[in-house]
Amino acid sequence: MSKPSLESGVYAALRVMAGAMFAFHGAQKIFGLFATKPPPEVMSQLWIGGLIELVGGAFIAIGLATRLLAVLCAGTMAVAYFQFHVGSDWGGWNWLPIVNRGDLAVLYCFVFLLIAARGPGPLAVDNHLAFARRWR
Repeated sequence: MSKPSLESGVYAALRVMAGAMFAFHGAQKIFGLFATKPPPEVMSQLWIGGLIELVGGAFIAIGLATRLLAVLCAGTMAVAYFQFHVGSDWGGWNWLPIVNRGDLAVLYCFVFLLIAARGPGPLAVDNHLAFARRWR
C-alpha cells in the first residue's frame, strides 16, 4: 500500500470537516442543539432533511457508504436551495445564492458532488471494510 500524499490527506480533511459540519446542522434540526427555533415535527420534510444531514454527514465524515450518501446529501441541498431559498420568486436577482442566502446550500451541494465523484479517499472506513472483505 502506498504512502498517502498531501493531496489525499487534505481531501480526507475536506471530507471529514464537510461531513461533520453537515451532521451538526442535522443535530441542530433534529435535537434543537444551538437552535433558536424548536425542532420540527417528526417525519415532516424539515425533520427528514435534518435526519439526512445528521446521519449522512456523520457517515461521510468517517467515510462509510461515502459515495451513496454524498449523492443523497447533494440532492438534499439542491432541493433545499430551490425550495427554501429561491422558492417561487425568480424575479430580479433572487435566484443568486448571495441574495437569497442559499450560498451554504449550494456550497454543500457541490462539495458533496465532488466527494461522490472522487469517492471516500484513502483514509476512510469504506477502504478498511473493502480490504477485510477481500481477505475472507
